[in-house]
Order: sequence, then C-alpha cells, then structure tokens
Amino acid sequence: MKIAILGAAGVRTPLIIEAITKRQDKIGLSELALMDIDGERLDLIGTLTAHLDGSSTARYRISYTTDARLALLSADYVITTFRVGGIESRVIDERVPLTHGVLGQETTGPGGFAMGLRSIPVLLDYVRVMQEVCPDAWLINFANPAGMLTEAVVRSTNWKRVVGICDAPSSMWSIGSAILGVPPEETYLDYFGLNHLGWARSFICKGDDRLPGLIKMVLAAGKLPWFPFDAEFINSLGMVPNEYLYYYYNTEEAIKNITSAGQTRSGQIAVMNHQLFNDLKRLQSQDNWSRMLETYYRYMNQRGETYMTRETGISSNIRLLNGQINKAISGDGYAGVALNLIESLYGKSPRVMILNVTNLGAITGMEDKDVVEIPAYVGRDLIRPITVGKIPDHCLGLVKQVKAYEHLTIESALEKSYSKAITALAIHPLVPNYTTAKTILDEYIIKHQPYFPILN
Repeated sequence: MKIAILGAAGVRTPLIIEAITKRQDKIGLSELALMDIDGERLDLIGTLTAHLDGSSTARYRISYTTDARLALLSADYVITTFRVGGIESRVIDERVPLTHGVLGQETTGPGGFAMGLRSIPVLLDYVRVMQEVCPDAWLINFANPAGMLTEAVVRSTNWKRVVGICDAPSSMWSIGSAILGVPPEETYLDYFGLNHLGWARSFICKGDDRLPGLIKMVLAAGKLPWFPFDAEFINSLGMVPNEYLYYYYNTEEAIKNITSAGQTRSGQIAVMNHQLFNDLKRLQSQDNWSRMLETYYRYMNQRGETYMTRETGISSNIRLLNGQINKAISGDGYAGVALNLIESLYGKSPRVMILNVTNLGAITGMEDKDVVEIPAYVGRDLIRPITVGKIPDHCLGLVKQVKAYEHLTIESALEKSYSKAITALAIHPLVPNYTTAKTILDEYIIKHQPYFPILN
C-alpha cells in the first residue's frame, strides 16, 4: 500500500508519520510519499523524521518530493493537508475582516471563504492528476475548509472516493466516553451539521441516551473550564455544540476578545512558525537531530496550549488542560482520524466515524449532494452515511444558510465569478451586509495576489 500526503511540509507531519508507523502492519504500508511545493521546509521535515526512514521501526519506504505527480503515482490513499499561500495568507484571511468589525477566523466566515477560493482550484488540479496516475485511490481531505473543499470535488468532478475529515467531533465522542468511563466503541454519538458547524444531539451508551445526564453535570458544575459556552445555554439547547459554534453564538464577544488581544491567532502562529523553522534550520546545520526534535515538540505543546485562547478569552493554562484531555483520549488527533479511516477502508476494522460525506438523504431537508458532517459506516472500500433524520429548525436554518454560502463560493471558484463571490460572502450569517462583503472581497483580491483567483 502507498499513502501520499500533499502539503507534507506542515508542522503536523512528524506526528502523522509517528502515528502511521505505529499502525503500519495493520494497513500493510509499503510506501509513504511526502510532497510539498516548499522543498526547503520539506527537507527539514525529512531531517526530523530521518530516524524512521530505513530504520527497523519503519518497515516502509519514505520518499520526499516537490512533484505531485510523482507522489501520487500508484497511491492508494491521498491525504491533503496543504495551505495555499501559507500562514501569511491566513494572516490576511483573519486580519482584513477584523478591520471592518467582522469576525476573522481561519475556517469560519470571510476567512474560510478566502481560503476556499484559493484552495478549490488547487485541490481540483490534484484530482485531475489523480485521475491519471492513481484512479482508484481514496482522497482524504484534511485541507481547510474541509467540508467545502470536499463538496467542490463532489460537485465538479466524477471522483467518487472522496471524504473530508476533522478531529473535533471525534474528540467530543472520546471526551463523552471518557467521562462515562467506557471505550468509544461501546458508545454512539448522534452528531449532525457541517464541518465546524455541528451539534451532538444524543450520546448512546448501553441502549440509553446519556447526553441529558452529561448536560446536567455541566449545569451543576456551572461551566466546563475549557468549553466556551455557558452551562445554561447548553441546557436550553439540549445539545452540545461544536466549539466552533462559539463564533456564531458569541460573535461580538469573539471579535472583542481578538481585538483586545492585539493579534489574531494566525499572527500568533506566524511568529511561532518563523521561530520554529529558523531554529530547525540552525540545528540542522549543526547535525543536532535530538535538539531539533526537542524544539519541535516544545513548539507543538505551545501551539496546543494557546489554541482558541485569543478568541474565547480562556487562559492558556485552562486550554492546556483541554489539550491534555484531548491528547489522552482522542487517539493521535488528526492522524488518528485519518488512520482509523484508512484501517476501515482497507478492511481491517469496520467502524462508525463522524465524517464529511455526501448527505444522500441522511439529514432531512438537505440535498443529496450536500457534504455534511455526520456519522457514517466505514468498511472495506465503502463509506455509507447513517440516517440522522429531522433536526431542530434553528440548526437546519443555520446549516442551510451556510451551505448556500458554500455553494456560491464553490461556483465562484469554478466560474471565476466576482458577482457570485460577493453574494456568497454577503449571505454568510457573520457578514452584516453587501457593502461590507464587497469591501472585504476587494481587499482580499489586492492582498492575496498571486494566490487569489482572477475573478471576472
């Protein structure tokens, strides 16, 4: 088996390789191809993971290349993790809307819109190469915005083997199981929505819905220290929202917190990344591999500790608690989700996972081709969505509005349509009006050159 990772110079790649090595025998791995257009950073990743290449620990070959066609040749599974324009573009994504009083966030609202417009053409180019050199491969999309990019493939190509993944719902599932003291495979999370826009409606354990009891525990505690929602609000919903819904339910608070911090999350990550790669280059020149690893893991810990602290106002030590909880129970994070999926598709361990898949009637009121984030059965070479049925009107209304925005964004990227781009942004629930949408789009066009598509 061959796995190809596109965008492999990202900071999570060493963790993915570690997780792959642990499971190499389960999936019969023979080759891992790491591809990125940034050859210098890919070389640093190669140095960080050199202890695995050719060692007795890894019984598979690792290749490094800047040539996507070579990486994709005869691949069985393709994982996309690329970020068009790098962290510098993410800074633009988040900073531009904030100057107009609109939430700036990587995947939600204008930030996700800009990333989608930049990323869809690149992903579709990769799919065209896949059609030539690995026509039977599964495309596992990590790249953000994960749901929108997955739907772009579904709606504009004949590629059937595509799925989007995110670790947030899996973490919710694992946390609930840990609180109950049972393995996740003995429970079922009834979850529905879109990527970064979903709700847990029930949590089944031994035939009973344990979610009402879990919500009562939250209500009694007053507030979970790592969760950005009031206990009373969760109780009134009768559901547990994905933490990204904070940006919809607490929009003004999020904008105020980010503005008060004086720096967006992307700005913070940009500084951290610059320091990391400078340190790695220096240590690489000294052949100090052990210090490179120490530096890398220190960076990853710092990144985890500061996740969502600016947006929510939750202190880093509390976020660290959250990170430790997730690390202890969610099983290798993103890498764990991807490898669970590959194991099941390979036929080793059929399971139910929460994935970004075509709706096919699962959520009442959504189109069959709409990509939604719901539980799905995964077996040998198949993924089938599990019926969700009717969802609360307030959830369906928000999901439908965001889905309409996604449709228009995809159409804009495919048609290079300026008018559809403005309309997409204007109808997003986090953008106040058409004029603001146009202003933000025009600034993106100027500041994102040459990564933004030319819109007519």
